[in-house]
Amino acid sequence: MDLRAIGLGLAFALMWSSAFTSARMIVLDAPPITALAVRFLFSGLLGIFIARAFGQTWKLSRVQWRSTFIFGVCQNALYLGFFFYAMQTIEASLAAIIAAAMPLFVGLAGWVFLGDRLRPLAILGLLMGIGGVVLIMGSRLTGGADYVGILACIVGTLALTVATLAVRGASGGGNLLMIVGLQMLVGSAVLSVVALAFESWEVNWTTELVLAFTYATIVPGFLATLTWFVLVNQIGAIRAATFHFLNPFFGVIIAAIVLGEAVSLLDLVGAAIIAFGILAVQLSKQEPTAPIPAKV
Repeated sequence: MDLRAIGLGLAFALMWSSAFTSARMIVLDAPPITALAVRFLFSGLLGIFIARAFGQTWKLSRVQWRSTFIFGVCQNALYLGFFFYAMQTIEASLAAIIAAAMPLFVGLAGWVFLGDRLRPLAILGLLMGIGGVVLIMGSRLTGGADYVGILACIVGTLALTVATLAVRGASGGGNLLMIVGLQMLVGSAVLSVVALAFESWEVNWTTELVLAFTYATIVPGFLATLTWFVLVNQIGAIRAATFHFLNPFFGVIIAAIVLGEAVSLLDLVGAAIIAFGILAVQLSKQEPTAPIPAKV
């Protein structure tokens, strides 16, 4: 990776991790699914407007349309929908830690369903990551965390796993900004149906809500997604996913600073175990660099 890729990866990890704190602030004052649907509507329209300004078109390939739809449903509607629902009852730091285990789910899915061969380092990483998640969830459940909220986060993370496997098909072939905008509109459409069926419009308008919603719409909603697509295009999905090992720490730290959430020693130990597990899985997928031929 060059310095540009490292900068993009760090920026993505920070923006992605901060989404849980802003989401927690939003769902305390607004119906979660409705707020998320409106957020994606604004983010999607912003993305399409910028795409058109740069001359991008609606003409996507069949693979791009299919992948954009899958990504929009699985990441935006299912993954974030379940997480927004869950964060009515669980803390942002716990949600961030569970979501950070996504690369482990991707590695496990590739092994079980796609026949990927795992090196010993990858197997060790999977075991470490799963152990870290179990350690943190056990500690939080003992401390009174809502098990329904935790289950919703796990289901959401599984949906994010499917979305991640669809990223490569959506990000190739140009029209990147248009794809980012369209997949957000797909998520908004699905969430709107759910919101109309199950939620009522009851909003407690506060300064915190307005600021958190604006931030979530622009930064995690649009910029983080765009950064992820650019990073995957530049260095590939495997190397890009390596930056997820920073998310357990960033998620916990941001929630502690902004929301004042308590962080226990077990949280930090579990986050470290998950981080090293993710890093081990990703490093096991790296192809060894070919030796440079000696000069004669």
